[in-house]
Amino acid sequence: MQLFEVKNHQPSFLPDGAFQLVWSDEFDGTELDRSKWDYRLSMMGKRHPAWTDKGVHLDGNSNAVFTLLQEEGRPVSAQLQTGYNFMDEPVTKTRFGADDLQWNIGKLKQSKFVHTYGYYECRCRLQQKEGWWSAFWIQSPIIGASTDARYTGAEMDVMESFRPGLIAPHNVFTGGYGLDMKRISTGGNVSLDPAEFHRFGLLWTETGYTFYIDGREDGTVTDYCSACPQFLLISTEVQGYRQDAHAPVSEAYDALHDTFLVDYVRVFDRI
Repeated sequence: MQLFEVKNHQPSFLPDGAFQLVWSDEFDGTELDRSKWDYRLSMMGKRHPAWTDKGVHLDGNSNAVFTLLQEEGRPVSAQLQTGYNFMDEPVTKTRFGADDLQWNIGKLKQSKFVHTYGYYECRCRLQQKEGWWSAFWIQSPIIGASTDARYTGAEMDVMESFRPGLIAPHNVFTGGYGLDMKRISTGGNVSLDPAEFHRFGLLWTETGYTFYIDGREDGTVTDYCSACPQFLLISTEVQGYRQDAHAPVSEAYDALHDTFLVDYVRVFDRI
């Protein structure tokens, strides 16, 4: 690995070779750059009860601070994204001409940033308490529109932490999230100091995906190679809402006001 220096900010840990920075957010200032990020509020056509468009602020020290909040008596948290999945937006009633035919896709949105291949890195300090989780990942806007990842992309989970300090295996999904879903996992099951900042990276090439934690390789996947533009997500979520009861776990109430900090997100191209 090699250091890539960024003036007045922490350096990146890059794989060997020549790279150039093509997109980044250092989270300077005091206001989230909405030209780069939007809040993810819906999933698979439904408004998600655990997600909010509040709970992210910049602390003036170049960190985006995600905070576990309470709204209408329940714990909620935020997800940020640079693009949109075509299946997420809730469906509204439509007609095809004079026919009573429903188009089962909601209003499409123009992504703010999508990219293909390169090195993707996030430096962050994990959540400190049980009851919610954090992630840095990359998703295709049209994942699942076909079974071929080359044309309709994949989901790459660069970092997921479901418990403070424990990094889950990295996943690559393709085929959407229904009957055609396929997944490969690699690496992970790594324990880190949750009080410290850590770097999580992905090298995405035409032949596969290599994952990194703090500059050390942590697994490779050579299947489901996406060749289409994809967007970035930094997400937090309350545990429990995806279970049968669709209710937060009790630990989430105890964790209210806990924080997940993101120092930067950077995207590099090989040159």
